[in-house]
Amino acid sequence: MKRTTFTTLAALLLGGTTLMAQQEIKLYPDGPAESNELNRSETDGHRDDGWISDISEARMYVYLAPEDKATGAAVVICPGGGYAGLAAAKEGSEYAQWLNERGISAFVLYYRMPNGHDAIPLTDAQTAIEIVRKNARKWNIDKHKVGISGFSAGGHLASTAGTHFTKKNRPDFMILLYPVITMQQATHGGSRYNLLGDNPSEEMLTLYSNELQVTEDTPPAFIVHAKDDNVVPIANSQLFYEALQAHGVPAELHVYEHGGHGFGLRRTGHDSQEWPSALEPWLRANGLTK
Repeated sequence: MKRTTFTTLAALLLGGTTLMAQQEIKLYPDGPAESNELNRSETDGHRDDGWISDISEARMYVYLAPEDKATGAAVVICPGGGYAGLAAAKEGSEYAQWLNERGISAFVLYYRMPNGHDAIPLTDAQTAIEIVRKNARKWNIDKHKVGISGFSAGGHLASTAGTHFTKKNRPDFMILLYPVITMQQATHGGSRYNLLGDNPSEEMLTLYSNELQVTEDTPPAFIVHAKDDNVVPIANSQLFYEALQAHGVPAELHVYEHGGHGFGLRRTGHDSQEWPSALEPWLRANGLTK
């Protein structure tokens, strides 16, 4: 693997709380093996969710858990955005802060947009996992407690990493929030188009329908979805959960009546905002928090 470079970042202010991203890590400081060939410059839409589009330089931001709280667990976070961009605050840095408060180190992944190169996002996710494991001792991380988490299309990427892996980049667990899972009828059309184009083959649709790629070696999963999600149908999470159950993989699916899509950790007044309270005992039961 190519060497990594580290850059100190300024503190990020989120909700009145100072959260320090200690490092920016470029996944391919000497350039990637494959370019996504995006000619547009990366843009920040100045939205409340921290929207960033047209990402061509893969990188991740490191949020290490405080030493007095660290449990050794780590999560690579894949924000959502339909494979067109990333909701980098709402589904990235804000979630990293929540994990840090529970002793879990977090790595917010700015994966490249596919732009006709379907393998690129997965390559970035796998490379991120490998970098975390390579630096586990330095970052006070247990290399056997490195998981992946994703929201919406980022949930598709996380579940792809959890079903298409090698020994060195298999995540130890998955946390999936209103994820795109399937490329079949129940998919999110924008995510499928941005990842696979307008006329994907049946082979490609099957390959990236992650409910069809589950095996006994797929890592355990915690899944959250709202029934009234009119962007990514709840069938995505249900199909994945059923596949995990059929293969004897430990999994929890938490279904909420209301919340729609894209709620993240925001207080919405709906029952879906309670999902972190369900995640905490799952983290403890899996030895990821104290």
